[in-house]
Amino acid sequence: MTSNNAQKMTLDMLHQASIILTKDEEQRIEIATFGLPDYPRSGLQLLTYINSERYCAKELVLFPGQTCPEHLHPPFSGTAGKQETFRCRWGEVYLFVDDENLTDNMASGHAACLVPAGDENWYTVNRYILLKPGEQYTIAPNTRHWFQAGKMGAVVSEFSSESRDDLDIFTDPRINRLAGIK
Repeated sequence: MTSNNAQKMTLDMLHQASIILTKDEEQRIEIATFGLPDYPRSGLQLLTYINSERYCAKELVLFPGQTCPEHLHPPFSGTAGKQETFRCRWGEVYLFVDDENLTDNMASGHAACLVPAGDENWYTVNRYILLKPGEQYTIAPNTRHWFQAGKMGAVVSEFSSESRDDLDIFTDPRINRLAGIK
């Protein structure tokens, strides 16, 4: 998939979610490939509205079945790390979080979604919550998590403390968070 195709598909999905962007915001959409060779199977499209020392707001767009790899947001500069709330705006997203209060996907024998084939070693979190439009979940700092869109894809608003993507720790050592096709 080319950068132009990914950008157009991202804008179409944001439009379906009734999220209106300025021309400047449209130009700032990031296509995150994580340096993996299987984009768009693994990847993420996002727009950062604001990111300061106090707070951050983003739109995350996932194509149908697309997976954002397992990672965590570690402590930095005297903080506990990034705390983030995901609020589903459109579609469905399976949010896998290292949280004992969530359903254990493996214990139930029900595969809500599939880890990208060949990458099973890099996905260790089996507990998940399915977020549908209007539902949200807050991920504690320094907590392993990953997420995958349902069959239609998903648009998720993220509200968080300061985001430091360069410090994210991914389970898969091949990942370069700052790599992208744009």
